[in-house]
Amino acid sequence: MTGSLVIAGLGPGADAMVTPQVSDALARATDVVGYIPYVARVAARPGLILHPSDNRVELDRAQHALQMALDGKQVVIVSSGDPGVFAMAAAVFEAIEAGPAAWRDLDIEVLPGITAMLAAAARVGAPLGHDFCAINLSDNLKPWALIEKRLRLAVEADFAMAFYNPRSRARPEGFARALQVLKDACGDARPVIFARAVSTPQEAIRIVPLPDARAEMADMRTMVLVGNSATRVIARNGAPFIYTPRGVSG
Repeated sequence: MTGSLVIAGLGPGADAMVTPQVSDALARATDVVGYIPYVARVAARPGLILHPSDNRVELDRAQHALQMALDGKQVVIVSSGDPGVFAMAAAVFEAIEAGPAAWRDLDIEVLPGITAMLAAAARVGAPLGHDFCAINLSDNLKPWALIEKRLRLAVEADFAMAFYNPRSRARPEGFARALQVLKDACGDARPVIFARAVSTPQEAIRIVPLPDARAEMADMRTMVLVGNSATRVIARNGAPFIYTPRGVSG
């Protein structure tokens, strides 16, 4: 039997945001591999084996999935959001490049998902409506000095910004440092959107001007979006609309 590997994104949380393409892949799977809470989102059924694992074993997880596919299994690796955005797709290809030659000949497909920054942006309007960048604030796989450099350059280039993994129990101080970098570099009151657990029953959206942003407003389930110098806030009854204009004068 010829095996295959699908690297799939489950979207930000709601079942309705899982694409039909991903649902079809899960329906055909013999094995599903992923981080414990993401695998928990996949319904058990006869003939399906679930392989949950811890958050910091991405390469082990990828190698396990590749070997099962080589053994003839129909394997799906699941990530939240999109698998190519700070998720499992890159880990799989790292494993392939360093692994046995047979892995390179496997039938491998990456299926996109709705990533957290897009789900969060849609909740408030269009804060990523012009040029933007996405930065993972975790320093587990890169030094803090590089994160700080990228933050400063993003402000200099006047990008809107989307921050993944802003604050965890293991590194509670990192996001405070990131906010201070932004406050020192920006010098304005551009909006900051704290979008927690978007599309789930725990969803909470909070919008504050940058000077009022505090580290404790975010956790690992929070997507943080920061406007650029032109980002607009449209006041109305209820939550405001936020958008970044499509053009730049001059």
